[in-house]
Amino acid sequence: MEHSILEERYGLSMARIREFAGECEESPGLRKEAAAYFKEQAAFILFLDQVKGELAGEKTGPLPPMEVFKERNKRLYGDILGAAYEKSFANPAYAVNLLGEEAGRLLSFLAAEVRGGIAYVYEGRMEEWVPCLEVLIEIYNLFEAEGNGEFTEETLLAEIREALYYYVSDYCDVTVARRIREQVDPSLDFAVRIVMDSDLSDLRYLYRFGEYITETEERTAKFLNGLPQETIRQMASVYTEGYRRGFELAGIDLKKKKTVELRYCVGFERILKEAVVQFAAMGLSPVLFRAAVGATNKRQHLKIGYYGAYANKQYEYDHRFDQALFLDKAFKERKLSVMRVAYEECKELASVYAGPAVMETFGEEPFSYENKPEACSLSEKQKRLSVELSSQSAELVNQYIKGEERSFTIISWPTPEIGADFEEIFRETIRINTLDYEEYKVIQGTLIDALDEGEFVEIRGANGNRTNLRVALHPLSDRTRETNFENCLADVNIPLGEVFTSPRLSGTEGVLHVSGIYLNEVEYRDLELVFQDGMTVSCSCRNYESEEENRKLIEECLLYNHKSLPMGEFAIGTNTAAYAMARRHGLLGRLKILIIEKMGPHFAIGDTCYSHSEEVKVHNPDGKEVTARDNECSIRRREDPSSAYFNCHTDITIPYDELGEIAVLRPDGTRIPLIREGRFVLPGTEALNENL
Repeated sequence: MEHSILEERYGLSMARIREFAGECEESPGLRKEAAAYFKEQAAFILFLDQVKGELAGEKTGPLPPMEVFKERNKRLYGDILGAAYEKSFANPAYAVNLLGEEAGRLLSFLAAEVRGGIAYVYEGRMEEWVPCLEVLIEIYNLFEAEGNGEFTEETLLAEIREALYYYVSDYCDVTVARRIREQVDPSLDFAVRIVMDSDLSDLRYLYRFGEYITETEERTAKFLNGLPQETIRQMASVYTEGYRRGFELAGIDLKKKKTVELRYCVGFERILKEAVVQFAAMGLSPVLFRAAVGATNKRQHLKIGYYGAYANKQYEYDHRFDQALFLDKAFKERKLSVMRVAYEECKELASVYAGPAVMETFGEEPFSYENKPEACSLSEKQKRLSVELSSQSAELVNQYIKGEERSFTIISWPTPEIGADFEEIFRETIRINTLDYEEYKVIQGTLIDALDEGEFVEIRGANGNRTNLRVALHPLSDRTRETNFENCLADVNIPLGEVFTSPRLSGTEGVLHVSGIYLNEVEYRDLELVFQDGMTVSCSCRNYESEEENRKLIEECLLYNHKSLPMGEFAIGTNTAAYAMARRHGLLGRLKILIIEKMGPHFAIGDTCYSHSEEVKVHNPDGKEVTARDNECSIRRREDPSSAYFNCHTDITIPYDELGEIAVLRPDGTRIPLIREGRFVLPGTEALNENL
């Protein structure tokens, strides 16, 4: 859209919103509850308009004091913070209680979309903000018309449904196309410019993103500012060199690529700034995009991109399935069509995209979500459509960003939420992320040699852990040149410390159990999965009293609406140093899976680690080719890619203290013990016990 036309539409929208902000409570035909809703939305939008003007002034004039930034940030997120959320129309429970079941869900969805205006205003994305304002005005007018007797309540609801459906569908070519472009186009550099151009010692820069900022982000940035530049350089180098090494080990020419996608949490800019410099030396420009704010582009309650603090995790969870209000076959086809056009327009940029480099955080308190019946949920038909959309989207992406031509890296750092030992834990994490590559290469090679003798691996739990699994391994034609397990050192997956394989599904049987684990922002208690021929056949946990609620949680947040998932990975973690740190500081329940997976055996449900890049030959440092890159599901990609991939991969780890035994079972029935009672017993691996 042309800028002048957008500005004209914006001006007209704001004039109308100012009108109904003042008149809605006095309107004789407008219900009291509806008037309260529109007054709340109008007040928020008018404040955003004020912020828009202030931001324009701050681009050319002096920055205001820190207190001004903090107060603005508090007002932007105040309606969903703490107790305020209980009486916010963004809370579907409150909206449904006041407005009725259907109207409440529809208008709570719209309130969440309006909150996306924070991102649109800060980044100047008027092409997304203006349509949101216009649909709000349209729905206000509908309520007025219903109040004046122009149509019935039933007709009102039908009109609102239609208005919101076409708001989402018609503007797909804006919202979805923008999301695709911002992942591959370095010219969309709003956040990059903040990171690279700001004086990072002046913490006011944190508030320029428009994200929610707390003491945690300020303390993180302040702590990093106090570290020597050489330490920052080393931390960034682990991250960037791991990325480079991932391409090297996969035999992919990094010189053909021009962009690297950066994902991180606000507060870590000093590391990121150094990483950008190091990536530039590799010929890579950064792309840095905000976590999605609109339902069209969100993936449940997860944040992908850059983001600040969660203002309210329950709010994110309450709106994770807002797409239930518009997901149908027509919308699915519409979104896929827009994606095809967008990728075709960006195909040159997509072809030189190298993949994501991710910095995660750990240490925050696990959050227990409430399942609200008032929140949107997918019907069985919509769950199938969601799976189809995910699968077909992934196929489309792979046409333009080929899996065998990209790589990634991921690293994790603690935040001050971890407690009083934050600085000590941070320094220990630096040590863990830079462990001796050569030492672990030899030890893990010893484990792999023993594993390659096996037909199966048997895993048993202890100390209340009910795990009893037999994992089937692929047959090897020549053990002198082939292996089932990749020797994972400090490259794509930091810290180092695991050997992993794609199991043979046929013959993989048994029970996987963990007493507690934190996965995808959800803490699971007493999680149990049962496998037959490598596929999940039943799942349970004890998060809620109701078995139905527990089943639904797992189906939505672990199975991603699939009825069953394969065991895509079996691995043995060897980073006992990370385990010792976690146990010493009481962190076992607060670490993200990136570190947890290195602290015992883990099992991924979903795709294999080689998803979409199975044809790329992978070799261990000893020269052996990792041949177990497929399973009975992924091999179907040659005939029917839609049935080969599940577009998810979730690692579930058994910690050492819940581990009874891991043993290799040879074809002749003899056994090679690897771990007993949480200790490594295979000759040549005893050094791993020193940390325990």
